[in-house]
Amino acid sequence: MRYVYGITSALLVGGTALALVTQSPVGAQVAQNESSEIAKVVPRAGAPESFADLVEQLQPAVVNISTKQEVTLGVRLNPFAGTREPITQEQQGGGSGFLISADGYIVTNNHVVSGGPRGEAVNEVIVTLTNRREYKAKIVGRDAASDLALLKIEATGLPFVKFNDSNDARVGDWVVAIGNPLGLGSTVTAGIISAVQRNLGQGGAYDRYIQTDTAINRGNSGGPLFDLKGNVVGVNNMLISPVGANIGVNFAIPADAAIPVIEALRAGERVQRGYLGINISPVNEDMAAALGLPKDRGERVQRVEPGEAGEKAGLKRGDVVTKVNGKEVTPQQTLSYIVANTKPGTRIPLEVIRDGRTITIQAVVGTRPPEEQLAGSSFDPEDEQAMPSDPSGAADTTIQNELGLAVQTLTPDIARAVGVDANTKGLVIVAVSGNSDAGRKGLRRGDVIASAGPSRTVVTTSEGLAKAVTDAKAAGRDAVLVEILRRGNPSADIPLRLKR
Repeated sequence: MRYVYGITSALLVGGTALALVTQSPVGAQVAQNESSEIAKVVPRAGAPESFADLVEQLQPAVVNISTKQEVTLGVRLNPFAGTREPITQEQQGGGSGFLISADGYIVTNNHVVSGGPRGEAVNEVIVTLTNRREYKAKIVGRDAASDLALLKIEATGLPFVKFNDSNDARVGDWVVAIGNPLGLGSTVTAGIISAVQRNLGQGGAYDRYIQTDTAINRGNSGGPLFDLKGNVVGVNNMLISPVGANIGVNFAIPADAAIPVIEALRAGERVQRGYLGINISPVNEDMAAALGLPKDRGERVQRVEPGEAGEKAGLKRGDVVTKVNGKEVTPQQTLSYIVANTKPGTRIPLEVIRDGRTITIQAVVGTRPPEEQLAGSSFDPEDEQAMPSDPSGAADTTIQNELGLAVQTLTPDIARAVGVDANTKGLVIVAVSGNSDAGRKGLRRGDVIASAGPSRTVVTTSEGLAKAVTDAKAAGRDAVLVEILRRGNPSADIPLRLKR
């Protein structure tokens, strides 16, 4: 179960409450909780008599998931062979899931079946049913953006459950969660929906959750959230807690967001999301005051990507988009969320404020590029970053330990961001240790390593640079030569001292 640390405080004030009662004039409204309608919607007992019959039907479709993953912790020197070998360790994890077909398709969270610092798929997935039968599962597909994954076990005649449209879910509805918290096996908890369409401020296409007060803990990830008709209205995903354990603020991925993702994964397709190709910022209080607009309404276009849907529609820097396809753009319903959940190829109207006038333009929604491509296009060389505490693999560990650098492969988008030719091949420096020789010689984030070694071998992967380091050490050299490219400067060959 993913969880978010939060700090909460409460002020408890003792005393006697004094109710001030006045007689209402004829025809005046009455308090919501005085309405005679209340008696019609609340059963006499105030709650279901028991969830037992419901649970008996649903529980067999909920599974336990356990995983194993080989993780590289670092490298060590083999004194006999004179080579460096990776240090690996097997890590175990797991969570919950639920069957959606009689032939063994299972829904869970992506993070349940992901391992390692880069979110690689785990090496082994074992599914255990409530009858204790175990199956080795295949990962059919994963989608990191929505944090959903689809598994498959080879079996037939299995119990399964169905999704329901979560748009029907209402605040105050009873819900039941079934999962495997804290390694305790199949566990049932119940509560109510505390909020729907909850925005946690993370941005992106899936920052909308059903908030509940059901008891959810580590291990519940990927388990189903049921309504009282037995339909899956959500996939339990994360909790907010100051201690990492349940305090009654839990979140599930809504079924209506999960259904298209699962359908795409089952069909072997990449999940497609809408895209306009614009960088935006919210119209907060200061921005609203500067533009003379209402606060928290609309988002301002900061940049328009050439050739993308936004430019083709005529969007310009400085435009404030207030409506997308008739939907208000607000902090709770962001432009990114609306567009990403619109099918690519759809023509939609955009209501825009430009130079104080409201205009409407038509846009044909494009297809959102892969997340790694978007991350590359947003690379900021001025955004100083600390050295990563968990290098991604043996090669990255070697580079960090020996050179005091963190690097990643240069892409055309990153090349443009750092001011070198888009066709340049190499590695971009992500972070530099101030205590390293590289730091003392002035290397910085955004510099490009084009080649390494006395033969000026082009390096495009961390493994290539790590090999140049190990070759230098094997040859008895105390430094490795790297070719550095920097915006506005000719290339320079700089010898970097290796760590003694």
